[in-house]
Amino acid sequence: MFEMTESAAEQVRNAAEQGGTEGMVLRMAAKMKDDGSIDYLMGFDEPKEEDVRVVTQGVEVVMEPQYVPLLEEAVMDYARLDDGELRFIFMNPQDANYNPPPKARPKKST
Repeated sequence: MFEMTESAAEQVRNAAEQGGTEGMVLRMAAKMKDDGSIDYLMGFDEPKEEDVRVVTQGVEVVMEPQYVPLLEEAVMDYARLDDGELRFIFMNPQDANYNPPPKARPKKST
């Protein structure tokens, strides 16, 4: 199911505090574009009865059932990009532009 890193969760909590939306859930949505990439939408909202609910890193996330297939394998992170900008990024194997992160190499013993 949908996950977020601790860095992303911390930024979501900060945004809720700064925006006066503490106590609200984070609503996620996704749309597949013609080129196979995925657009992600998010914002603070009140939950609805039909929502699918997930708690990840202490943040309650909701999504309408129609978005679950595109979001179920996604991981949301908050990271510094090559240009130095901090942004939410999504790692999702269902996205045509997905590149898995490199695996850490084991340290050589000396």
